[in-house]
Amino acid sequence: MSNAEPTATLTVNARTYKLPTAPTVVVCVDGCEPDYLAQAVATGRMPWLKQALILGTGLVADCVVPSFTNPNNLSIVTGAPPSVHGICGNYLYDMATNTEVMMNDPKWLRAPTLLAALADAGKTVAVVTAKDKLRRLLGHKMRGICFSSEKADQVTQEENGITGVLELVGKPVPDVYSAELSEFVFAAGVKLMQTRRPDVMYLSTTDYVQHKHAPGTDGANRFYTMMDGYLAQLDAMGCVIALTADHGMNAKVTMDGMPDVIYLQDWFDAQLGAGMARVILPITDPYVVHHGALGSFATAYLPAGSDVAGLCATLARRQGMEAVLTREQAAQRFELPPDRIGDIVCVSERFTVIGTSASRHDLSGLDAPLRSHGGISEQRVPLIINRKLPGLDTSRRLRNFDAFDLALNHAQ
Repeated sequence: MSNAEPTATLTVNARTYKLPTAPTVVVCVDGCEPDYLAQAVATGRMPWLKQALILGTGLVADCVVPSFTNPNNLSIVTGAPPSVHGICGNYLYDMATNTEVMMNDPKWLRAPTLLAALADAGKTVAVVTAKDKLRRLLGHKMRGICFSSEKADQVTQEENGITGVLELVGKPVPDVYSAELSEFVFAAGVKLMQTRRPDVMYLSTTDYVQHKHAPGTDGANRFYTMMDGYLAQLDAMGCVIALTADHGMNAKVTMDGMPDVIYLQDWFDAQLGAGMARVILPITDPYVVHHGALGSFATAYLPAGSDVAGLCATLARRQGMEAVLTREQAAQRFELPPDRIGDIVCVSERFTVIGTSASRHDLSGLDAPLRSHGGISEQRVPLIINRKLPGLDTSRRLRNFDAFDLALNHAQ
């Protein structure tokens, strides 16, 4: 008979997790199509990751569709799909107030985060995110450190659980459109682990580099070499590391290099009359320079009495569309909250994006061929743990929001 103490656990959103016995770091690399890692490893640019794949576990998982930042980061930290936590885009149409709004406010959250639960269980928790748009959602009701690279010069003990971040990291506040915004996240994570040694840390980057640079290019490889160096430092400090992504990334252009866009508001205006339908692009956020608010997922609200089935059938025949679903079909297939999506949900194919009206998208800021995300074609993401995971059932569908499950329940 064993006299060992039972392992302490907690349950969040119907999933049970063991409390960490080693410092545990979950990393969400924004826009990390698995081929970025493959190309960098193959050319010797990520020596730490190459060893981690040999000594640990390298898997490919599915992210949440729409494959955008907010829904997937919140899925990772809640261990649940948007049908549970409620965050189904970066942006939505609030029918109650007849307004289009960003989903940055924690009032949109319908489920607690594992981060807050771990803090309540007595574990020290730190969160560093690149853009401030995510900070309030990730840190909702969480006691601990939570700040963004974007506003690292504005931290307070009351709001962020820390002061003097710039002095700690030894770097200035980076430009929001730069690789340095993500590097600041990793540099801060290493400094926090060296000085505070939190029990659990969540690091979330930005996909500026991935929007600009394809896998295997110099720009991409420089980014992943940088990341590899910081992960090696965390590994050397004894951290369990789980690395995943919020979504992949693909070129969205025709053969002449121009954006391949289906302007959905224009299409509905032609079918139903101007302004009768309302098209929402959930990719929309304040940082549109690198994608022009063009992604591969859109939702449309229709006037009462519309022939939804007929419109779906007609639109599905449009070249470049991968799936056109009713509200009920989309909610079931993609595990979305039905009250926060439109009457029709549209997903475009790998090389195509969806816009509203041609006149409403300013693509002058694009200084490289358009790369974006949002669809089923960006659903496959890495799920890498720097430990072997004996007994893990890899026949089940793995999701990026299994990252904490693998890190806490299998890798300790």
